[in-house]
Amino acid sequence: MGWTKGQYVEQALVEIGLAPYFVDMQPEQLNSVLVRLDNMMATWNAQGIRLGYPLNSSPQNSSLDDLTNIPDSANQAVVSNLAVSIAPIFGKQLTIETKKTARDGYKALLSIAARPNEMQYIDTLPLGAGNKPFSISQPFVNTLRNDITVGGDLDTGIEL
Repeated sequence: MGWTKGQYVEQALVEIGLAPYFVDMQPEQLNSVLVRLDNMMATWNAQGIRLGYPLNSSPQNSSLDDLTNIPDSANQAVVSNLAVSIAPIFGKQLTIETKKTARDGYKALLSIAARPNEMQYIDTLPLGAGNKPFSISQPFVNTLRNDITVGGDLDTGIEL
């Protein structure tokens, strides 16, 4: 079970040094951070970084209590990049470590998303010269196998 959107918002506020003030924040401020989170995840989704985040059709449909389904391995990357995104709103300076964590986490997620998908050869593909002696009666690749499975969104197995 993933974190809620509100937990990401809270952790990003902790990252920029506003944790004690989280309770005193106005709903408009929390909503602006939530909109930034939704926009960031929509941009990442368009770039191929699909984490299972539920994209909404409008900002009014988004709530801090919505579950995100983001894998735990991507939590730090999401929190630190959201902190980088919201720091100017609150007039905060980020530490070098936060910026480095955000950059490294984003690069790791982007490199995982850049891997080509696993595919099968089609059965009309010629075998080639190296396979001719063993398959004179069948000059094409064997028929499609059904044993290749496709995983879920960004099953990384990498701790960030």
